[in-house]
Formats: sequence, C-alpha cells, structure tokens
Amino acid sequence: TYIGSIVASVNPYKSIPGLYDCAAVEQYSKHHMGEMAPHIFAVANECYRCLWKRHDNQCILISGESGAGKTESTKLILKFLSAMSQHSLELSCREKTSCVEQAILES
Repeated sequence: TYIGSIVASVNPYKSIPGLYDCAAVEQYSKHHMGEMAPHIFAVANECYRCLWKRHDNQCILISGESGAGKTESTKLILKFLSAMSQHSLELSCREKTSCVEQAILES
C-alpha cells in the first residue's frame, strides 16, 4: 500500500507470475504514482520522472528485517531504471541528441 510517496510491501516468499515482468515495467512507466495499484515500479518511475523532469536528485531507501526482500527490491528498482534508461537512449538516438547532452545544452 502507499503511504504518501512510500510503498509498504510484504515479501510473499514465492514467485507471482507477471508481477515484475516487462509488461509491468511498461505499464507502470506510463502512469503517475497513485494511478495504479501500489507497486515498487511506481516508486521507481516517480523517482525517474523527478530526476529528468525536475532535475532533482533522487534517493530510494529500502528498509526491512533480514529476509524481507531488500536485495530483491533493489534488483527490481534497478531493472525498472535500466529499462527506462534504455528507452530514453533509444529515443535520443533517433533524435541524434542524448538526454544528457540535451540537459547540458539547456543549462
């Protein structure tokens, strides 16, 4: 569930098909946090959006007891950010200017 910009999650200790696949990445990348069911990809997407649109530094704090799924959560966030970065790179290659270059040029 969401608590403001925080997502509280529980490790189900089993695989749930479709919960973290490419379709979920695509789906959450198109919505703002709170528009869909709570998900770690929604938090990662909000950070990614703030990083590029507002040029604000971002930090994600992952906390929990031993075995709660902190390492897996970190992997999922990195998976989402990697997919979003790859998408941005593909778009910038089409436009002949990278997002980083464009941000530097706008400064």
